[in-house]
Amino acid sequence: MKKLTITRPDDWHLHVRNGAMLKAVLPHTARQFARAIIMPNLKPPVTTVEQALAYRQEILLAIPEGLDFTPLMTLYLTGSTRTEEIRKAAESEHVHAFKLYPAGATTNSDSGVANIEAAYPLFQEMEKQDIPLLIHGEVTDEHCDIFDRERVFLETRLSRIVEHFPALRIVIEHVTTREAVDFVKAQGPNIAATITPQHLLYNRNAILAGGIRPHHYCLPVLKREHHRQALVQAATSGNPKFFLGTDSAPHLTALKENACGCAGCFSAPIALELYAEAFEKADALDKLEGFASFYGADFYRLPRNPGTITLEKRDWQVPAAYEDGEVAITPLKAGETLTWKAAAA
Repeated sequence: MKKLTITRPDDWHLHVRNGAMLKAVLPHTARQFARAIIMPNLKPPVTTVEQALAYRQEILLAIPEGLDFTPLMTLYLTGSTRTEEIRKAAESEHVHAFKLYPAGATTNSDSGVANIEAAYPLFQEMEKQDIPLLIHGEVTDEHCDIFDRERVFLETRLSRIVEHFPALRIVIEHVTTREAVDFVKAQGPNIAATITPQHLLYNRNAILAGGIRPHHYCLPVLKREHHRQALVQAATSGNPKFFLGTDSAPHLTALKENACGCAGCFSAPIALELYAEAFEKADALDKLEGFASFYGADFYRLPRNPGTITLEKRDWQVPAAYEDGEVAITPLKAGETLTWKAAAA
């Protein structure tokens, strides 16, 4: 196959930051994707509808002329979130979900929920208002091995949430384990998951073998090979409960390559190419369109996009860094050769 044309896709988990970083990274996503669920973990976090609308306006101003891109906003769930805010969010045409970060789980998660059971009244209101809950599914107990945090969260937190709120629409973000895949498969149609390109392409050796590789470090961290294989099977199965979410998370190269490197992989400029690589390796390119373009829109009850994007089979080298003024970010696969190229990228 020399060309692959699919319905224009969406990114159902994206970080674009704000300020100069936003202006530098957003065009990469807008060239490939029609829409994206925008993560709210700024400093300070986006916790109200008013803040989300202001952030949305900043994003709209950063879209390059001639590109058609729609940001889908989310609110950051905190211990101070009120049920009135959930109702306001449900009434807003621009706010599409709430994001649950267990406190301390990842970048800018200090304002996250420390006691999940205390948030049950909020989940109840979300269920009533039919607004999705997006979950970073890890425990933050210092005694829990970092490679077990997702599994333990499923067993001790998420299973109880699902039991108490059976109609709540939930997306388990960036699943990384076989246990997470099995959990999603076992639930009803209101439970779904996003899968990142790095978790499809790499296992934990990519972080450590041959020296520490900070640009492969993300949270949840990469896992063992049998977990990666389970994710590939889920993504390429045609199961609509699994869909594309890059979790592209830009950090300045200098902040990744230091004694306390930031967590997050920057994949926005090459996202579709990375997914095409993973699906081709699994001999499942015919399943990419559903995963990238259909299932997420269906879950969020949004129309599928008009238009298409074409990927061409040709070798090209990923830049060592993407630079815009003082913003320099090292992407996944920096300096490496990819074998697919999105025509719009």
